[in-house]
Amino acid sequence: MPCLLSTIYSCSFDGGCSFLIRMGARYPLVLLILLLLNGANAALDPRVPEWLTLDGGPPLVVARGGFSGLFPESTKFAYRFAVEASLPDVVLYCDLQFSKNGVGFCRRELRLENSTLISREYPDRASTYNVNGEDLYGWFSVDFGSNELYSINVIQDDYARSNIFDGILRMWSLGDLVDQIQHPHIWVNVEYDLFYLEHGLSTEDYILGLPEEYSVTYVSSPEVALLKSLSGKLRSKTKLILRFLREDVVEPSTRKTYGELLKDLKSIKAYASGILVHKHQIWPQNKDKYLEPSTSLVKDAHAIGLEVHAYGFANDDPNLSHNYSFDPSAEYLQFIDNSDFSVDGLLTDFSPTASEAVACFAHTKNNSYALPPPGNAKKTRPLIITHNGASGIFSDSTDLAYQQAVKDGADIIDCWVRMSKDGVPFCLGSTDLNCSTTAGNAFAAKSNIVNEIQNKSGIFSFDLSWSEIQTLKPNLIGPFSEERLERNPAAKNAGKLLTLDEFLDYAKSSNVSGILIGIEHAPYLATIGLDVVGAISDALANSGYDKETKQHVLIQSEETPVLAAFKKFPKFKRVLTIEFDIGDVSKPSVVEIKEIANAVKLRRSSATRINGYFLSGFTDALVKRLHDAKMEVYVGVLKNEFMNLAFDYWADPMIEIATDTWSVVADGLVTEFPGTAAAYFKSPCSDVERNLSFIIHPASAGELVKLAAVGLVPPAPPPAPMLQPADILDPPLPLCTSQPQFRTSRCRLAPVAKAKADYTANLAAEG
Repeated sequence: MPCLLSTIYSCSFDGGCSFLIRMGARYPLVLLILLLLNGANAALDPRVPEWLTLDGGPPLVVARGGFSGLFPESTKFAYRFAVEASLPDVVLYCDLQFSKNGVGFCRRELRLENSTLISREYPDRASTYNVNGEDLYGWFSVDFGSNELYSINVIQDDYARSNIFDGILRMWSLGDLVDQIQHPHIWVNVEYDLFYLEHGLSTEDYILGLPEEYSVTYVSSPEVALLKSLSGKLRSKTKLILRFLREDVVEPSTRKTYGELLKDLKSIKAYASGILVHKHQIWPQNKDKYLEPSTSLVKDAHAIGLEVHAYGFANDDPNLSHNYSFDPSAEYLQFIDNSDFSVDGLLTDFSPTASEAVACFAHTKNNSYALPPPGNAKKTRPLIITHNGASGIFSDSTDLAYQQAVKDGADIIDCWVRMSKDGVPFCLGSTDLNCSTTAGNAFAAKSNIVNEIQNKSGIFSFDLSWSEIQTLKPNLIGPFSEERLERNPAAKNAGKLLTLDEFLDYAKSSNVSGILIGIEHAPYLATIGLDVVGAISDALANSGYDKETKQHVLIQSEETPVLAAFKKFPKFKRVLTIEFDIGDVSKPSVVEIKEIANAVKLRRSSATRINGYFLSGFTDALVKRLHDAKMEVYVGVLKNEFMNLAFDYWADPMIEIATDTWSVVADGLVTEFPGTAAAYFKSPCSDVERNLSFIIHPASAGELVKLAAVGLVPPAPPPAPMLQPADILDPPLPLCTSQPQFRTSRCRLAPVAKAKADYTANLAAEG
């Protein structure tokens, strides 16, 4: 039977069906059964990806020091989490260092003081050694016995990462890794073989003497002499890999630069099975952090039978190419899911994210699987709602931001309506033009303070005519630009602002399922003669949205009179914005909200509880009470930058999306990167209820904090207050002090009370 099944598959792929035709003539029933079996197998595995790796299989995920992006590298936590959260065949990577008595430890840096507390334990035992022609001062493993090294605790060696696990985990040897993790795939890298030989320690003897149960499947080194010496002596399952350093660095045994060695791949094939190169040697990146065309390295190596593995991957890399829009999964896909080649392995600090790229996102461009948006289906996903269009890629509320959002798969595109001095409604994220345009250069003289809007000076849309606003250029400024996380600088001033009418016309011609119209500061605008509610109502009616059946209309505001005014449009959904943190909602508040709104938009910090960048819990009662009242809950604003993510999300925006979907149970996700959310929902791994070998699981609240060192976790903040009816009418931010130098962003300047009261009364009368 297996032979016959094999013949059927070969017929399908190779076209050699003559055997089946002959067999069908003799045994028609057998042929029918085999064809049915073939169809059943195809149904169970609807997509069998064809990889462009050397062996045609999926690329390896190699965990450098375990999950070293989260924990101190090469420790118990790092290796265990890598195994538990990655693909089953993840390879665990150990940078080999030797103690004075020849015990092999796993530690990346030759000098131990940057990743351990050894300098504190042994302050007088530093040394200076010449390593590859350079004098290095520090604490070296060769100066310590194995018993001493076993007692040394480790710390995070990347100072941009969390230190809450510092000092609670000790150094691990290769034997610890093998004995305690018992994993079948281990990669040993030897960075400094010559250095250890000078101290009477032979890496070759150590590796050749490893017991059979040490399942070392890869040995790599940047030193050619070691690989040549090991070639032909290892067990057949162990592959030798030449690790490449910078192209201008000289390899010590050949005296050639690594750039020269890279040009002579055939000579490498004589002693190694593959090469390990930095990712930029495959996809170069220019000084502005944009990708250049790929090199031919992978295809050249594959042509002569060499594997190619790439290193340098980390979710929290501040130099990540702008092409990836801060989505680390997109970077992995660039190396494994293009039409030209695929690397054979990904060496990464974040093996779970590399695993999701391989298992969940590769080969899904034409995938028919996708969780449907809210509707009649039993199992649905949250709506993907933009925040000023795809404002993570183009300047907010521009034509390009909206076009990108539609292209990326947004369900709802949004327009926060601003008014010009001459009464033209248009879309922009803030009424202060300084935030996202070049107004500060052209209209600095128009700057002033409007206490009812914000507690700092600005150049406001209602102080400029529409013709003046049209002279401005968009200005894309990311929220973390000062931390070197700039957004798409090549398009910094690209695009144009849209009037509300232009936005509605574009939305109608697109394939989105709806629009969201946001309204702020209506009471103040009324005091200067600008009726934003009337302008929006007229525009929607003129565009036919009051009778629209194909696209939904959402009206969002934190001003309850505004929402009440739109009750006259029964087809519209009204969304109450709660732009301050709450931990729960009282029953009277639910009744109050139900009177004016069909949905509530919460801050991310109201849907989850965060303590010192760690996820400590969920506001389950809050969301449940709103859902029980038949109100939808939208959560935002989601941003891809790793600095915007709790550590429990592993610097991976996909994990936050999974958490808001399955743990928070949000009905809509408000995001500046709709393409990332759309990619998640198109993946079969987004459905945690499917029986797949790999799933993108939501974060487990409180799990990481439990492992932290005592005293390093900040005290828990006080619980957020319960929403009360009075809060719905007047947001509970404290009034700002009358002294500007003591004001903060967490205070609200007093509005013109009479104007607000008059405006509320007028809206009520009109409604």
